[in-house]
Amino acid sequence: MKRPGKVARYKIQRRLGTELPGLGKPGALERRPYPPGENGNKRKKYSDFALRLEEKQKLRFHYGLKEEQLRRFIRDSKRGSGSNWVSKLVGRLETRLDNVVFRLGFASSMRAARQLISHGHILVDDKKLDISSAVLKAGQTIKIREKSKENQIVLQAKQSPRLDVPEFLLKESDFSGTLQAVPGIDAIPFSFDSGLFTEYYAARKV
Repeated sequence: MKRPGKVARYKIQRRLGTELPGLGKPGALERRPYPPGENGNKRKKYSDFALRLEEKQKLRFHYGLKEEQLRRFIRDSKRGSGSNWVSKLVGRLETRLDNVVFRLGFASSMRAARQLISHGHILVDDKKLDISSAVLKAGQTIKIREKSKENQIVLQAKQSPRLDVPEFLLKESDFSGTLQAVPGIDAIPFSFDSGLFTEYYAARKV
């Protein structure tokens, strides 16, 4: 997925009619709460397909996933016991290292979280982990390395938190936290219709 610039990130959110915290700075819908384009502020009729597609795109863009990555997570979530695979999917996405770093307030966007991780600024259980897609387990600790506490991404996020820390995470200090539990659908930080999302992929036999 090509990394969208600020203007593109705002357009994505306006097109979907939803602020997606993972894309960073808030305010995409404040001045223009309608889709981009010449006729964006005119009432638009949506087909069933368009509604389902929007729910899928919300998840993709917020978590910063390519389509095949998302499909792989879906296939993994459908394995094993339990019928609510969407809840299992969200649990996996919310416990990815990049998302945990973002939700703990160490970074102001998913992209910034990945940058911290790839540059070796994050410790998991006191060991460096530089794989953004790593799925963590309940009880694991996440820290900013001592020498990285003055990193500009960390300082900016500390000054202007994007979201409140969710209940499934325990933030023990400005630079450390613990994953307390694997969350479900309620952890998604934006409006999301799991039924439309399920229908989209059911039609594609994923």
